Amino acid sequence: MTAVKKENNHRINAANNLYIYRRSIRAMAKYIYEYQNWTDFSWDDRAINTLFGEVRLMQGKIIGQMNALGFSTKEEATLTALTLDVVKSSEIEGELLNYDQVRSSIARRLGINTAGLVPSSRHIEGVVEMMLDATQRYDLPLTEKRLFGWHAALFPTGYSGPYPIEVGKYRTGEMQVVSGAMGKEKVHYEAVKPDLVKAEMDRFLDWFNNDSTLDPVLKAAIAHFWFIIIHPFDDGNGRIGRAITDMLLARAEGSGDRFYSMSSQILIERKRYYKVLQSVQHSSKDITEWLDWFLNCLKNAMLATEDTTQSILRKSGFWKLHENTPINERQRFMLNKLFDGFEGKLQTSKWAKMTKVSTDTALRDIKDLMEKDILKQVNEKGRNANYELNDFELG
Repeated sequence: MTAVKKENNHRINAANNLYIYRRSIRAMAKYIYEYQNWTDFSWDDRAINTLFGEVRLMQGKIIGQMNALGFSTKEEATLTALTLDVVKSSEIEGELLNYDQVRSSIARRLGINTAGLVPSSRHIEGVVEMMLDATQRYDLPLTEKRLFGWHAALFPTGYSGPYPIEVGKYRTGEMQVVSGAMGKEKVHYEAVKPDLVKAEMDRFLDWFNNDSTLDPVLKAAIAHFWFIIIHPFDDGNGRIGRAITDMLLARAEGSGDRFYSMSSQILIERKRYYKVLQSVQHSSKDITEWLDWFLNCLKNAMLATEDTTQSILRKSGFWKLHENTPINERQRFMLNKLFDGFEGKLQTSKWAKMTKVSTDTALRDIKDLMEKDILKQVNEKGRNANYELNDFELG
């Protein structure tokens, strides 16, 4: 993905394989890759050192907190973070994936026993496969073959939406980001020429696999920027770039366990993300502004995980409290839904639809949980009655 969000209003010029994005962003004359030895990046250490130290300290704190939790709680935290990463990374590109399908696919692949698993689409399986390969096999080299495999997993049909693309190979066409009506397009970014992509990617992969002079967190920031500037594929560059970022963050932590979602935070900060990319892609090798943004985004992602952790602890405490309470599979499925962030109000009709039972059976399930002091009725009565979790104290 380029420095602007891909949406359904893009079109592809089949003659020269240009992606057209309708965005109005100021263009500048020279791109960073047009400078000699452009990947000899520089930055102001004084401008980022304090922030970098805070990020590294927070990483250690989160890992320590999570390692102190029980195995199942830690497992749940990893499942939640990975699910958010996959869902939000695709949402940045304007694609909405089914949260439950993504979660189920990850749980199955990691061997996590969780209630309410649902079948996943071929596309979701491919996206999950890429992310798990990056985060769970983070210590393996990043090779051209591996990248091509990720790309093929993202586009199993050879199409991006209704458009055919080159899959499992570097692009052979020009790539431009433009705005404006047909015939009046304004070019905002032109990626590295296709005949240079192979050489640029060889240089990138050699650095990625062999340069051990940089801290992995800084390396994650640089790798993301470097990869996006090359823009080696017809489509999917943003998602693969973020997978590369997660791979290096896993290396920085020495673990495939994930407790925060960088993609979720990028989605929140995407306007600033695009603005900084647009600015730094025209710099003459100085990427201080990019590193500052990346480290702040990473810090915010880790701050956000504190709320997520509390939710996971509450859910874990609930099931420990009710480990001997008779609860059927439908009830377990719906209770987990309520803990994981149920959208809207829980009504008998929704329960029936989601568990594929009659409204009478749904109502019996709900009343049973009310008698066990797990659910309570709120607001309206009758058909419009809503239900929510009762308050409980963690032991």
